[in-house]
Amino acid sequence: MERGSPRILVRDSGFQDDDWRGEFIQWSGEGDRSALPHGVALDVENTVPAEDIVPLFGRIALIRIAFPSHMDGRGFSLARYLRLLGYRGRLRASGCFLADQYAMARRSGFDEVEIDPTLAERQPEEQWLFRANWRTHDYRERLGRRL
Repeated sequence: MERGSPRILVRDSGFQDDDWRGEFIQWSGEGDRSALPHGVALDVENTVPAEDIVPLFGRIALIRIAFPSHMDGRGFSLARYLRLLGYRGRLRASGCFLADQYAMARRSGFDEVEIDPTLAERQPEEQWLFRANWRTHDYRERLGRRL
């Protein structure tokens, strides 16, 4: 998403304005990790190995994972793996996303999805809210198991 463009966050309660006031630092997994300030927000591609981010967990307030295409699910895997490795901070999906993918994003560990206003017009809040009860409609819940 372009810098400076308005961002709409989708959460279980619907559309919200972005409440993150800090900058995002593009991080590729390379470079001096000690130079990152505490409370930083990272922008990462969906190809960055989760293990490369683990040493930064104590410094990161938010991780925004890019979805370059709604057909590219690597961001879901990265989010799930970050959670399994112990990341407890804020996790955001950003980019090409469909309302139908919202439940999967939440199950993978994302706290929110960032969309642009054009997508919000094509897929209004009602479509996202329809998928907001992501726990109830989980096949694992129907089987009586929680993983």
